[in-house]
Order: sequence, then structure tokens, then C-alpha cells
Amino acid sequence: MRRLSTTDADFDARLAELLAFESAQDPQVDAAVAAILADVKARGDAAVLEYTARFDGVSAKFPGELEIPQAELQAALKRIPAVRRDALEAAAARVREYHEHQRAASWGYTDADGNELGQQVTPIDRAGLYVPGGKAAYPSSVIMNAVPAKVAGVGEVIMTVPTPRGEKNDLVLAAAAICGVDRVFTIGGAQAVAALAYGTATIPQVDKITGPGNAYVAAAKRRVFGVVGIDMVAGPSEILVVCDGSTDPDWVAMDLFSQAEHDELAQSILLAPDAKYLDAVQSSITRLLPEMPRRAVIEASLAGRGALILVRNLEEACALVNRIAPEHLELSVENAQALLPKIRHAGAIFLGRYTSEALGDYCAGPNHVLPTSRTARFSSPLGVYDFQKRSSVIRVSPEGAEKLGRIAVELATGEGLPAHARSAELRLRRKD
Repeated sequence: MRRLSTTDADFDARLAELLAFESAQDPQVDAAVAAILADVKARGDAAVLEYTARFDGVSAKFPGELEIPQAELQAALKRIPAVRRDALEAAAARVREYHEHQRAASWGYTDADGNELGQQVTPIDRAGLYVPGGKAAYPSSVIMNAVPAKVAGVGEVIMTVPTPRGEKNDLVLAAAAICGVDRVFTIGGAQAVAALAYGTATIPQVDKITGPGNAYVAAAKRRVFGVVGIDMVAGPSEILVVCDGSTDPDWVAMDLFSQAEHDELAQSILLAPDAKYLDAVQSSITRLLPEMPRRAVIEASLAGRGALILVRNLEEACALVNRIAPEHLELSVENAQALLPKIRHAGAIFLGRYTSEALGDYCAGPNHVLPTSRTARFSSPLGVYDFQKRSSVIRVSPEGAEKLGRIAVELATGEGLPAHARSAELRLRRKD
């Protein structure tokens, strides 16, 4: 794991190299995805069946065989161990409670001329949730995507999840049952995104697609944006820990592991003003790594994109946080609340030594679908607001038509749009 110091002459260059991630789509991946999207758009269910057989090893004669009935979701819920069911239900309840606070309300006001102005907030009609199902199963992704959609009032929630070789995961199905997902299809990859975006005879077209996936899924979401909405194009997972040197080094090492184990491109960084503490964390990493089941992935991640960075003080650490704009930020310091106002760019902020990022992944309440690759500078976590849209509402009074009309006539004339000007002018009671 590389070591950096902000006092190094080449620190800026080395930090830029550390943060660099090629977000541009691989041309070969993009070309393959473009072909799949076009094929599904043209041939619908037939193409979906072919790609599902080719990529997932799941053969079905009829498209309806790819849908999991509600009875099977409920059976999975009953089948899982009670302790696991209780954990899913507790997590879903906490996530629901948090997201209830995000629900926006319509509003309006009347100005001095009697014009009524406002905003109407309505949910989207149908949402498509993509849940990964390749290397691992992610019931937590079901919860984090389905709950805000339901809280927002989305009319129908459609979920797709790949089932390689036909293996369905009971936890994923149980999570779908708990969250009230309306329909579930066992398809994945770019073909699932295409089916959701364009619709087929069996799979309904949605208005927005959310949820993480591999490079093919990300490329497909990028390409269908505009036909449907998307949440974001997510990159590898990230964690940035700021520590004052007093947190147990084993805790911090394991927090770094928690993101590094996602994949080899995940990024784990520690900022601390104490060189001896960085040494202690490095020692913990060396000692704990051999016992990790996903050791190879963690090792590759830490070696390729991880870093222990010595800063002058916590003030400088906060400035670096805003520069890095991490997906997950842990402020593992004595008075984390005092640092919070200094943080402008981070997907999720975890305050204090006991607030591990892992709790946010599963059950704290806030969403774990977060902006990556420095997009926290301008993006937000997935939330209820992603499943709602806003319409402007305008009712103009006769007095308002008089005052606003004269303004509009002048501006429309200045822009060279005479029909606009005439439209407003016709409603003037007094003609000049």
C-alpha cells in the first residue's frame, strides 16, 4: 500500500495519479452493448431469451418463464432462517423510516397581482431496478433501490436480477417480497437494461432505471439515458478515512478492507496527521490480511489504488477530502461534528469512531447507492427525490396578464419571436 505525504514535492502529481480512473467506456464493451441494445429493441423477448441463455446459462422456451411469481418470493421469505429474515425486515424498516423524511410535497403561493405560482410533485409511473447477481448476491441493493421508490409512490416497481445457471438467491427474493417489488425477472446484463428501457411483449417499459452493475450494465445505462432516466453511472467503490490517530488501528484496517473486498479497482485511503499511526495501521493490514476470505481481491485493490497519506493536520485533511470527493467518508476523530461543516463533497459521511461504513451499507438508514469517481462534487445519494418529478404550476390573473404580458412582449420582440409577443399582447386589456 503506497505511502504519501502532503509535504512531498511531488504530492499533487502522485495524488492525481492515485485518483485517476478511466471512466471512458471500453470501446469493445461499448460496441458489444450497442449491438445488444439494438437487438433487444428490434426483436424484444426473442433477443432477451437468447442473451439470457448465452450469458447466464438459463434456457427458457417462453419469456414468461423468466418471471418469478409473487408466490415464489413469499416462499423464499418463509424459507430463509428467521434470524436472517428479521435482519432484512429491520434493515428495510430503518431505510424506509429515513427515506420517509425525503418525500417532497407540492407547494404554491399567490403574488401581489393574484397570480398563483407553485410546484406539483408527482412520482414516476414505473421504475426498473437492476440488482447484480453475478459474483455475489445483494439483497441490500434490493432494499436501497426499492424502498425509496415505494416511499415516493411509484406505481409499479420492476426488478431484474441475473441468475447464472438458474441459481436463485433466497435472500434477494425475500428482500423483494419485504420491499413490495411488483414484478421480478431473471435477466441481467445489457439485455436487462435494454428490456427495461424499450419494453418487450413481456417486460414493461419503465421510466427510470436504477441500481449498480458491471461494465456492460454501466455502458447500457449510459446509452439508454434520454429514452429513460437513470440514477447514475457508478464506478468502483471508495472509502476515505480521516483519523486523528486514536482509533484502534485494527478497526481502521478492517474499514479499509470493507471496500477493498468489493473488487480490485475499489479504492481505500487513510488520511492521518501522525506517521506512527499510519505505521500501526499498516501493521494491522499486514497481520489481518492473511485471514480474509477475499484476500486476493483486497490485496490487489490496496496495492493498485490504496494509500496511507500523512497530512499536516485535520484542517488539511478536510481540504483533501473535498478535493477527493469520496463515495464514503469516515471521520474517525474525537470531535467529528466539528469537522462536518468543513466537508462539502462526499457521498455519505460517517461521524465518530463507532460509525463504520459497513453499517451504512446495510441498515443505518441512508441509501448506499452513492456517487463515485469524484462525482460527489455535483451528485447526491439515491433517494426518494430520484423517483419523483416536479412540474411548475402557473395560473395568471387578468391583472397579472396585463403586467407580465408587457414584460413578455418586450423580451419576445427583442428575441425576434413575434408570435410569442403577439400571444402575450392579445391578452392585454389596454392597448398602447
